[in-house]
This record gives sequence, structure tokens and C-alpha cells, in this order.
Amino acid sequence: MDKKFLGLSVRRWLEYLAATVIGNVIYFYSLEPHLPASLQHNSRLLDLGSLVDFAVCVAVYGLIWVGGRL
Repeated sequence: MDKKFLGLSVRRWLEYLAATVIGNVIYFYSLEPHLPASLQHNSRLLDLGSLVDFAVCVAVYGLIWVGGRL
């Protein structure tokens, strides 16, 4: 039986965690220094940088999801 935490499997939580950590590392260390100021994330604010960061995390999760289904 698959263990559940807040209604989701532990594997799903680990996938979310990995996507968030890897996505943030990619955004903050690879992308942000090369983006214009309007797309850079300002801490504690919801801005276009937050949207770009979120999109990177979603893309990483998509890759994890596809890779797990192969």
C-alpha cells in the first residue's frame, strides 16, 4: 500500500520538492543574472520574476513526470 501524506503519495511530494529546488537553482543561478530587471525576482514580492521562476519549476516538474512514466 502506498503511504499518503495530506492526500498525496510520498513519491508525489518528493517530486514536487525536487522540482521546486531544481527549478529555483536553475532560475536563480542560471537565468536571473541574464534577465532584464523587470523579469528578476524581488524577495517578498509577487512580480514577473515570480512568474518566470514558477514557470521554470513547472517545466522541471514536467520533465520529472515524463521521465517517471518512461
